[in-house]
This record gives sequence, structure tokens and C-alpha cells, in this order.
Amino acid sequence: MTRHKQKVAGGRNVRLADQIQKDLAHLIQREVDTSRYGLITLSSVELSADYAHAKVYFTVLGAEPEVAQKVLDEKAGWLHAQLFKLLHIHTVPTLRFYHDPQVERGIEMSRLIDQANADQKVLDRDGVD
Repeated sequence: MTRHKQKVAGGRNVRLADQIQKDLAHLIQREVDTSRYGLITLSSVELSADYAHAKVYFTVLGAEPEVAQKVLDEKAGWLHAQLFKLLHIHTVPTLRFYHDPQVERGIEMSRLIDQANADQKVLDRDGVD
């Protein structure tokens, strides 16, 4: 019986994290100036077991991650207050923002693969093995 309760609690944690991610993404889209701070996308939200803290992972295009993180940290209190209005739960977590470098790594890996393929085509064309 305890296993079942753990699964239910874990499911609630995931659902709440997903809802927080969705609501934060909407708020950030409306409130953060992309011309100054880049296009910020939330990649995931991890909640503590007691729902008191949320690690919010983001990616950014068109700006330095440090700049985007600074604006998110500055708006964290306001975003928390807005979540409190949107979510009808007793405890709205404190928000901590962390840059997620996965998108940038993916872009860099893709660029390297494209470069390797282009180099290979040149070698194949020139008949070099």
C-alpha cells in the first residue's frame, strides 16, 4: 500500500511541475522583452518533495544566459505571486532559475556533424581516403 501512495504523490509532483512550467512559460512570454533578454524557453521544472522549492531550467536564444538568468531572478518574486493567483494550492514553491545548456550543445553538435560531413564530401570528391 505504501508503494501506491508513493506513486500517487510522485504523479502529483509531476503534474504540478508541468502546470508550473506551462504557467511560467506563459507569464514569461508576456512579461520578458525578447529584444533585450532573448527568447527564453523553459525546458523543465523540478519540485522538491514538499513543494516548497522549484528548480526551473531554461534555455535562451538571442542573448547571453547570464543576462536572461538575471532578469528571471529579478522577476522571481513577481512570478511567484502570479503563480499563487493561478494555482489553487496551499504552497507555491520558491523559484530558482538555472540555465540548461542542452539546446546550445545540440546546436553545436549539429554544426560539428555538418562540418564533418562537408569535409568528408571534399575528401570524397578529391579522391582522398
